[in-house]
Amino acid sequence: MMKFRLISALALTLAITSPAISGDLRIVGTGDGMEQLRALGSAYTADNPDTLVIVPPSIGSGGGIAAVGANKELLGRIARPLTEKEKELGLNEVPIFKLPTAIYVHKSAGISGLTYDQLADIFAGKIVNWKVVGGADLRIKIVRREEEDSTLLVLRDTMPGWRDLQITSKSKMAMTTQESFESVRQVNGAVGFGPFSRFLGPDVVILKLDGKSPTDPDYPSSNTISYIYKTDTVTREALSVVEYAGSNKAKAFLNRIGGVPVAE
Repeated sequence: MMKFRLISALALTLAITSPAISGDLRIVGTGDGMEQLRALGSAYTADNPDTLVIVPPSIGSGGGIAAVGANKELLGRIARPLTEKEKELGLNEVPIFKLPTAIYVHKSAGISGLTYDQLADIFAGKIVNWKVVGGADLRIKIVRREEEDSTLLVLRDTMPGWRDLQITSKSKMAMTTQESFESVRQVNGAVGFGPFSRFLGPDVVILKLDGKSPTDPDYPSSNTISYIYKTDTVTREALSVVEYAGSNKAKAFLNRIGGVPVAE
């Protein structure tokens, strides 16, 4: 991949001109794909014990961009493409993996799948009880995200029936991926959405949509998780972490834990 060739060339230059640096290396930003990124960071540290890769709690894609752009952090993680204005800050974007969007419900809902139309009608407030779609006689409690959330933007772009969907006002707003998941996990009848993860707990059910699971190749909705860095501040160690994510070993690992590696 061209980007990884660029990274390799830059890494070689840094190896010649920069002193060895070791210790903690933070990757800040989006809450999407945190489990996969933490597992990937742990795999890197296992192979490179002098560097502890840390994926701290979410500050959003925008927060990661701001931190790296202001030279407060070396590496960031984002769940949306950089804008042209953000690229003017000197930021480089390296796609790491695609992350399917999961629709999950509290297990009390008593369902395992929906059609695209049923899903849209539920979030629009047209269907208010799970028994209408073959589930329990239980009121549906919707957990939504703010309009600029990366997962919701992806749903609007890719999920049938979502482009102009008006999500019912009778819903709870979750401000982070973790808050959305916890709200659904703890409340009977709740339904929400967020990045797919094989680490999602036993208290929620990840729904099939029109018979398709998030891991199926023809599942309609996913977003791309990328690393970002600045050429003039990045270190040899940081570039090594980015380059590792593009290795065959890392791609095989991501496949096992729910990420879909970006094709070269």
